[in-house]
Amino acid sequence: MEFAVKVAISALVISFASWLAGRFPTMAGFVIAMPIASMIVMPFVQIEYQDPARTAALAKGILVAIPVSVMFLSPLLLIDRIGGFWPAYGVGCLLLVAGFFLQQWVVRLL
Repeated sequence: MEFAVKVAISALVISFASWLAGRFPTMAGFVIAMPIASMIVMPFVQIEYQDPARTAALAKGILVAIPVSVMFLSPLLLIDRIGGFWPAYGVGCLLLVAGFFLQQWVVRLL
């Protein structure tokens, strides 16, 4: 039951943002840029584990990952030069994989 509630809340937020993008793309961009996923996950983790240290470690991982996640979006700004949406999306995904390893390295340093 708890898992189903988490899935339902997450699905509603994602669906709302997708719907909003059809009507107001820049507003949807703002909504998605907000730490919505973090705002959903942090209380779930705290309620489920009751471990402030775990929640703090999650926050540290998120904080380091935010600038790394920009690596995914940057090729999409060059969509015309890269050859369209799918090639830019693919390059963004590859950069995100590289960013994951960068994030893991930085978190270990902290």
